Amino acid sequence: MATRLLIRKAHAVMTGLPGAAARSDSTDLRIADGVVAEMGRGLRAQDGERVLDAADCVVYPGWVNTHHHLFQSLLKGVPAGIDLTLSPWLQAVPFAYRRGFDEKRLRLAARIGLVELLRSGCTTVADHHYLFQPGMDHDAAALLFDEARSLGLRFMLLRGGATVTRQLEDSERLLQATETLDQMLASVEHTATRYHERGPRPQRQVAMAPTSVHVSLPRPELKLVARAAREMGLRLHSHMSESVGYIEHCREAFGCLPIEYLADNEWLGPDVWLAHLVHLSPGEMRLLGDSGTGIAHCPQSNARLADGVAPAPALERLGAPVSIGVDGAASNEAADMISELHFAWLAHRAHAGAAARARPEGRGEEGADAVTVEQLVHWASAGGARVLGFDGVGTLQVGQAADLAVYDLDDPRYFGLHDPAIGPIVGGGRPRLRWLLCGGEMLVEDDAIPGFDLDRLRAEAREEVRALAQSI
Repeated sequence: MATRLLIRKAHAVMTGLPGAAARSDSTDLRIADGVVAEMGRGLRAQDGERVLDAADCVVYPGWVNTHHHLFQSLLKGVPAGIDLTLSPWLQAVPFAYRRGFDEKRLRLAARIGLVELLRSGCTTVADHHYLFQPGMDHDAAALLFDEARSLGLRFMLLRGGATVTRQLEDSERLLQATETLDQMLASVEHTATRYHERGPRPQRQVAMAPTSVHVSLPRPELKLVARAAREMGLRLHSHMSESVGYIEHCREAFGCLPIEYLADNEWLGPDVWLAHLVHLSPGEMRLLGDSGTGIAHCPQSNARLADGVAPAPALERLGAPVSIGVDGAASNEAADMISELHFAWLAHRAHAGAAARARPEGRGEEGADAVTVEQLVHWASAGGARVLGFDGVGTLQVGQAADLAVYDLDDPRYFGLHDPAIGPIVGGGRPRLRWLLCGGEMLVEDDAIPGFDLDRLRAEAREEVRALAQSI
């Protein structure tokens, strides 16, 4: 029998919806058959329901993380890359260490990343995994789906990879064999046949996600890959416009800007979302908005690698769906959704304020309303579900998936807060997670994952970090 719950007396309920509907008047939520069955005030318990007392707590929709690299969870703070920009960092960290990720190490890294996300209130994870090559002795896709299933999370594999070797990897130390186009497409089709679920409230999905499409595929293959994905009913994803290097490469190789290149090769549309999108011209922004192409906004990683700040608010105004991704832990040592949203709240205000100009040239002080808490919650829940295509997920409404986090603001950082509803975002840190539900099933209770041994995970992580450090 499915779990039946009644959450009562919450101080506030954030829905993930835009505008005036962002905050619900309800204090109680009834959960049955994996969905939100009823919302209101003063709901009475029914026979067989477990009652959860959420007094002094706030309820949020479960976060939807739309861009991650779980294998990097064992590559946090690597000294050789801590002060590098994107291109040299790629060579010093993920490219340098990727040969060391066998089945055992990948499974451990995925578990660390998923647990970190889960403890921040995340219930849906899209992992951009690109360690695919001919002759592998393990099925990375199956491993990742298995780890997500064991923790009860919704999971989408963003199946990366390449059919050509990029210039950054063209050395004996960094070189990795690439797939042929036929091998890549056959592997994606096999994985999708096995795992891709259709219909409302899916638990598992697959997307076609060449790693960085402007350098991972030769130009003649871009349209072939896009058409193959659409024939399979899969969405498209890739890194794009993360640094100025993308602009330099596309101008030199193709005589155009990166988003113009994608537009010419059938890589824009409402079934496409792109990670980063930091460096965009006004014309490229209009192309994204007009086509409904989404963004996986990764503000902490973009700051860490000195890429800049993506124009997410402006893209949203132009019609591009905005979601939040934490990116890999190797370029974001706090790869959780609460940290990401707290930083986004600050970064966009700082960025807008830095562009302010004194009167009469400008409008004086401005920028403190660049993003609101409600807007960020929407991006990280409903926005994420939209770009991933997870129908029935992402908002707290009757009939929607019962994916939700109940935060207990019992830490001194929240004492004195006039509006507890915004506490998890504006307070920073990690609020205590009273309960986390995904599809109505209990994933976290009293800030702990039932039956999960965190001490063992920590010990295994320490051992593997030592081994990885010695392997370079």
